[in-house]
Amino acid sequence: MLQLIVVLILMIPILAIVLDSDVGKAIARRLERRNLTEGDGGAHERLVYLEGELERLVQEVGRLDEENQFFQKLLAERSDPDALP
Repeated sequence: MLQLIVVLILMIPILAIVLDSDVGKAIARRLERRNLTEGDGGAHERLVYLEGELERLVQEVGRLDEENQFFQKLLAERSDPDALP
């Protein structure tokens, strides 16, 4: 009985981490798409594809924004561009 309680207690944070991860979000998106009303199969497949591509592009733009901020910070911190380190 005690082992079951310990396992349940350990599963709560693990489950929270998995559900908050990209994998958990992908599973949730797939379940949401499955619940969409049935319509034109081709249009639905295109919509699913476009949603995936949009998600990928949003992540890529966010990554590029972070890189740009990092490089801007490095350039701003440079005191003498001609000096050797």
